[in-house]
Amino acid sequence: MEEFAEVLRAWRDRVRPEDVGLPAGPGRRAPGLRREELAALAGVSVEYVVRLEQGRAHRPSAQLLGALARALRLTDAERDHLFRTGGAAVPARGLVPEHIPPGVQRIMDRLGDTPMAVMSAAWDVLEWNPLWTALTGDPGAHRGLDRNVAWRHFTGAAGTVEFDAAHHEEFSSDLAADLREASGRYPTDPRLAALVGRLRAASPEFERHWGDAHVARHRSSRKTATRTAVGPITVDCDVLTMPGGDLRIVVYTVDPHSDDASRLDLLRVAGLQPVV
Repeated sequence: MEEFAEVLRAWRDRVRPEDVGLPAGPGRRAPGLRREELAALAGVSVEYVVRLEQGRAHRPSAQLLGALARALRLTDAERDHLFRTGGAAVPARGLVPEHIPPGVQRIMDRLGDTPMAVMSAAWDVLEWNPLWTALTGDPGAHRGLDRNVAWRHFTGAAGTVEFDAAHHEEFSSDLAADLREASGRYPTDPRLAALVGRLRAASPEFERHWGDAHVARHRSSRKTATRTAVGPITVDCDVLTMPGGDLRIVVYTVDPHSDDASRLDLLRVAGLQPVV
């Protein structure tokens, strides 16, 4: 674990706080992130980060390594090195990619005034910005399938985003078609296969759309965030796919000069407190 500890320290030192949306603040001795900042970004304790950097933590999980790679803005090659030196198998190329490369992270950073999230081809929510949280709720409050857009949509999980009847049917059809296309690209991914199997068993609506055998990517939709701190906001949702990758950047925009635009401007000021 000596090499793992060395590269972890070096990569932490090179990430500036402002690169990850944190205030630099006065009197910083660390050239990059503090240990507590990396711990918060990766969702682990500071004590565990200390153990990792001292080479005293053996065989960290693949899930933790993925979280560290995203927090440290690692390239694909660096992410693979982190996995190898941490004693874990490098994510197989036949699995749905979940690593967010630095370029995508920079897009998230630059467009912080726009509600935005990054999702995998299986529609797992991987990363999101504060305005996304303010508009739709905090994905970090959910784990496992509950952080999957398709699962929540087709199983009727409580949420803060609603469609009218026409857009609901369109979104459902697109989502099933998108998952069918992903299943064709990643036929050996066990988690994707399990997701589709559970959706077919749990949701007659998904089973109906799956039976249509429609293959396509979901590109856009219109929906209303109903429980924001400033009232309902209707947004247009556009889905962008990064060239050479399979991550989806989901962006919410509003009609300019509309009441929704005014409420979204107010939400940027009002903060992240939801109406209960």
